[in-house]
Amino acid sequence: MTRFLVIVLLLANVVAAIGVVHARHQHRQLFVELTRLVDERDELNIDFGRLQLEQATWAEANRIDQVARARLGMKFPEAGEIVVVRP
Repeated sequence: MTRFLVIVLLLANVVAAIGVVHARHQHRQLFVELTRLVDERDELNIDFGRLQLEQATWAEANRIDQVARARLGMKFPEAGEIVVVRP
């Protein structure tokens, strides 16, 4: 009977040890994935900041005025060219 109990306890100990090894391996894999995702998030945040800066540059009033004058030939109307339409 004692020999059976020792074998059962030894088997339980081996199963528990294998469970611990598996859990540590899974933890390491998840930690590597977390580190990769954090790095990817940081890169995306940097890209987002760059895009916001680029958008602010393109939407600047002076830039729009320059493009309207240069590419589209637009200009401010003279006083005689302004017509007021009343209902």
